Amino acid sequence: MAHKITDECVSCGSCAGRCPVEAISAGKERFEIDPEKCIDCGVCAEQCPVSAIKAE
Repeated sequence: MAHKITDECVSCGSCAGRCPVEAISAGKERFEIDPEKCIDCGVCAEQCPVSAIKAE
């Protein structure tokens, strides 16, 4: 099960730099997680300063 970035995302990019499999990239409105690449490690959720990343 992949993680998902919610509407609370402020597009700071701190999560993308911490993802060990480079599953996070800048999207049109906010950063997005590619569910095909996500290994569900949770590092991104721990890094997010506004708690915008949740497990699906």
